[in-house]
Amino acid sequence: MSSAYLTLSQVDMTFTGNNGVINPVLKGIDLHVQRGEFISLIGHSGCGKSTVLNIVAGLLTATAGGVIVDGREVNAPGPDRAVVFQNHSLLPWLTVYQNVEIAVAKIFADSKTAAERKDWILHNLNMVNMSHALHRLPSEISGGMKQRVGIARALAMEPKVLLLDEPFGALDALTRAHLQDEVIRIQGELGNTVMMITHDVDEAVLLSDRVVMMTNGPAATIGQILDIPLPRPRDRIALAENPAYNHCRQEILSFLYEKQRKIESIVSARQPQGVAALLAMKA
Repeated sequence: MSSAYLTLSQVDMTFTGNNGVINPVLKGIDLHVQRGEFISLIGHSGCGKSTVLNIVAGLLTATAGGVIVDGREVNAPGPDRAVVFQNHSLLPWLTVYQNVEIAVAKIFADSKTAAERKDWILHNLNMVNMSHALHRLPSEISGGMKQRVGIARALAMEPKVLLLDEPFGALDALTRAHLQDEVIRIQGELGNTVMMITHDVDEAVLLSDRVVMMTNGPAATIGQILDIPLPRPRDRIALAENPAYNHCRQEILSFLYEKQRKIESIVSARQPQGVAALLAMKA
């Protein structure tokens, strides 16, 4: 799929422990993402989802394979890939405005005037409904507001790919729902290419064009990719009784809790210890 905007090609990742033991984390990750597509990666804890995202971000270098964004190889962090982490990562001594300003000043120092940079900062904070808190410190706003500022800062960089690493995971259910709706609205307006890590099945179906389901580690890989055939814009209330929504939800749950178990059984049976365990169970 040469027209893909973001491509992961045969990506492997291994880590070497202090004892010299090599731990395979990812094996043969192949993924092609179109421009403007919203992709979610889902899987059990420890399956390497965040490792995939960090490789795309350039924070980690794959042991084998590579990543291409808009025709250019990824080999380091860059402003074309902005990351929003579960922890908002705001600088506590800077105001809401200044936390976005620091990124804008870095990226657009030569291409925008001071007045244009100010307008751009205000535009992005207004997009996430944080214009009322420009001069507050992170300690003076809620967790949901902090995430809004983190999203505004990432969007203000005008990244080619927006990377979200469980951005709503630490929030209460109501705040999480509000922010999910904001992301749906913003992505609809801007047409961003987004890759999101999540543990939440409903969140994955609600936000995504496709959901990438990861097998468990070690040597985790892509087990299944599910298209989400739901029209946009999406309304969470209307979708609650939508047959297509519930079918997608059931497909993901089936993979995570049934198909995944079968995959593990097959892999285990191929190992000597797995064969012994299976024979013991039959006995």
